[in-house]
Amino acid sequence: MSEFLAEPLPPALAERAATLRGRLDERWSPDQRSRWHSAWADYPQPLHLDHMLACSPFVADLLQRDPQPMLDLLATGELLRSLAAGEVEQQLQAALAAEQADLLPVLRQFRRRQMLRIIWRDFCRLAPTLETTRDTSLLAEASIRCALAHCRSTLEARFGQPRGRHSGEAQELVVLAMGKLGARELNVSSDIDLIFAFPEAGDTDGEKVISNEQFFIKLGQALINALDATTADGFVFRVDMRLRPYGDSGALAHNFNALEDYYQEQGRDWERYALIKARAVTGRAEDVAELEQMLRPFIYRKYVDFGVIDSLRSMKQMISSEVRRRGLDNDVKLGHGGIREVEFIAQCFQLIRGGRDLGLQQRELLPVLAECGALGCLPEGAVDELRNAYLFLRDSEHAIQGYRDQQSQALPAEPEQQAAMARLMGCANWDDYLQRLQSHRDRVAAHFRDLIAEPEEKDAEAEDDLALWGEDLGAESLAALGYRQAEASAAPLLELRDSRRVLSLQSQGRERLEAFMPQLIRACAEAQDPDLALSRVLPLVGAVLRRTAYLALLLENPAALDELVQLCAASPWIASLMAEHPVLLDELLDRASLYTAPDKALLQDELRQQVARLPIDDLEAQMDALRYFKAAHVLRVAASELTGRLSLMKVSDKLTWLAEAILEQVLAVAWYDLTAKYGEPAREGEGYGFAVFGYGKLGGIELSYASDLDLVFIFDAEAKGSTAGPRSIDNTVFYTRLGQRMIHILETRMALGQLYEVDMRLRPSGDSGMLVASTRGFASYQQDTAWTWEHQALVRARLVAGDADVGQTVYGVRERILRLARDEAELAREVVKMRQRMREHLLPADAAAKGEFHLKQDVGGIVDIEFMVQYAVLAWSHRVPALAHWSDNIRILETLGREGLFEQQECDALTQAYLAYRSAAHQLALQQQPDVVAAADYREHRDAVSAKWQQLFASNGHGAQDNSA
Repeated sequence: MSEFLAEPLPPALAERAATLRGRLDERWSPDQRSRWHSAWADYPQPLHLDHMLACSPFVADLLQRDPQPMLDLLATGELLRSLAAGEVEQQLQAALAAEQADLLPVLRQFRRRQMLRIIWRDFCRLAPTLETTRDTSLLAEASIRCALAHCRSTLEARFGQPRGRHSGEAQELVVLAMGKLGARELNVSSDIDLIFAFPEAGDTDGEKVISNEQFFIKLGQALINALDATTADGFVFRVDMRLRPYGDSGALAHNFNALEDYYQEQGRDWERYALIKARAVTGRAEDVAELEQMLRPFIYRKYVDFGVIDSLRSMKQMISSEVRRRGLDNDVKLGHGGIREVEFIAQCFQLIRGGRDLGLQQRELLPVLAECGALGCLPEGAVDELRNAYLFLRDSEHAIQGYRDQQSQALPAEPEQQAAMARLMGCANWDDYLQRLQSHRDRVAAHFRDLIAEPEEKDAEAEDDLALWGEDLGAESLAALGYRQAEASAAPLLELRDSRRVLSLQSQGRERLEAFMPQLIRACAEAQDPDLALSRVLPLVGAVLRRTAYLALLLENPAALDELVQLCAASPWIASLMAEHPVLLDELLDRASLYTAPDKALLQDELRQQVARLPIDDLEAQMDALRYFKAAHVLRVAASELTGRLSLMKVSDKLTWLAEAILEQVLAVAWYDLTAKYGEPAREGEGYGFAVFGYGKLGGIELSYASDLDLVFIFDAEAKGSTAGPRSIDNTVFYTRLGQRMIHILETRMALGQLYEVDMRLRPSGDSGMLVASTRGFASYQQDTAWTWEHQALVRARLVAGDADVGQTVYGVRERILRLARDEAELAREVVKMRQRMREHLLPADAAAKGEFHLKQDVGGIVDIEFMVQYAVLAWSHRVPALAHWSDNIRILETLGREGLFEQQECDALTQAYLAYRSAAHQLALQQQPDVVAAADYREHRDAVSAKWQQLFASNGHGAQDNSA
């Protein structure tokens, strides 16, 4: 209980309470007074009665009329405890089931009893704010469901059951609760916004046949009357149906097909805004699921929807104008800094980002605000300020409404009510309350003001855009901006402007394009090569013509447009990525994150936060989220490399860490999917009993932008037996399916493409071997069967996901195999032989004649360095164990130099060549070019690599290489 309740009432309120207490004794019979005093003697907080009489004439009036509801509440203890979700409805059903129960009086009497309990608990601070809103909402839901059941039975007696024309199934009315009821956030004197829907058109099956629409309209009218009509017992809830399709002029009830047609063809942004909180409170579960699935694409776009900004800006302007026009500054809901502005802030982000950030697809305000904070939509500290303000404003609203059970949010003018409200809010006096209120409202108003900026005024040069997109568009206007190949650049612009795709755009899309293109042309003019920049961005424009909300995003964020132009101008690979996946435009909004590629721990944390908002059993949503996560972070790495913020080594590190974070999540999703079906495999200890080893570039921490993943799956050989689920399968089968499911998640093509291509050929026995090896089988194969080239590949093997214990077992096998004593001459022959075979198959025969150097396969190239390193590990690890520790070439070269196995200058030369080759390959990838360079440019590096190759292998007669190019 709040401390203020222990304080004596101020004199004016104490006098009122005494007067009202005396009036109760006058109104009640002796028997009522006796029962009242007896019941009240056991109530643990005697101060509550005077407090309630003084602060709520509504409660005082209820007690004067009839003390029995309060006596019942005292007897059951319901004043002192929360009610379970279904308890209110059970009580109402019991009241309606009583003999000779009449619907309208019972509903109203029940409502009075519940409002007495709700306001009492709220005003005495026995219930937190959100319990008050929840309980009021549960009362409304119970009233709707019970009244609907009663009205339906009456109508069915006349017309029979409504049945679907095609399915023949009985139809039920789905009542969509909108607004605060949809979110279970009703205030204590609220109306309720409803929409009526039914699944299927058809007719009733009674003797007097009417259409389903007629039946449900009649049912809706009866329900409204049962709740809204004012009788001698009052009303239950005021019902507002204006949010339905076509508003007051529309039919009272629509079937699902009609609703879908309306929202697809005529739905407006304010209706999307209204439907965010929509929640079905009646109807069969399968019908509700169908309706929600139908509405979700209308409410939430799949991409970040900046196309709704203009509508939200208009709504915001209307809110501000209404405050001024109606003089609503004293209204805690509608005034500046009021409840409506807090709600608007949250729902703006839901409309803009809710399609992609599924955590925003919630109805309740405070969880949405928390999600906005987690996503970085709101500045640090804003969520706490808005939350505290919202709760203070809602408590104020209840204090106003619970005073006389009137639907008002205006601050009271009467001194007595002001004194009562100040006490309820725990303030010393009215001025103290106003000061606290203003502090909260100022914070809300500031966040509201900053939410959607007004469009910037166009400068003088932008006033006339006709020359850059209208009828006057041509080479002359482009040349004036600095385009050097103006005629060539004007041609695709004219082709786009006059294309059927543009001419067939709806008016909103055409207006956006007309506003956007001049801005794009000017932004490209600022690039080092305007013509190149424009040619690379235009495919993106063509890709989003039917989704011009992306153009709205760039119009709203000129800095993002500049970033887009600069990045596309620098890299055709990025330009293609953006054209294929325009959803990535959202990444351009935050320059700080765009040019900051996180380390592994931050990557894991960010991915964990993103997928935590998704149902773990929604495989498609998980796969979509993983693909976006990868694409967004690869874009960040590429942007950072292009601008010189990341070195080659850091680029490979970031891309490798990204792959590892994704593999961990893919394993978690696949594991959940399979264990839900089969249960967990029986084994000792914790963990998966399953490890993912990366080979090649992944194992060597050298991934590039388009690298596939060389993987080997290994499970614990000691995990014998079967899974523990009802559909039990052998552990080996389970782990095989786990590997298959991981590959499916990684390779399936979706809207954002694949995660990675997976190469499993390095597993024991290659393509003919089992997809998943046991630790024992892996060890046996490496010991007895593996070829030399497979031991070379093992040098690069590294645990990248899964069970650390299994990983340690495999590391033990790896170290033992790598440290075997080998015949160095025989090993050299094997390595050189494999190298020659690779070059014959993978290197073009005419490369040298063309003066080309193939960075990877050519003489003195990347693979030569890798083979020399792998040879060194296999030849000398038995006497220098440190060589077997690392999986990446750079650190192995460092070890070779430190241990004196290679001359230090040789190691330095090989390292420099390796980094130079890989750096060139990265740059070529960003320019969408093959790994081929001019041979003369890398002569020094090639000579150094070839010299070491000759020195290392010449003694075996296999060292000679032609480096004439």
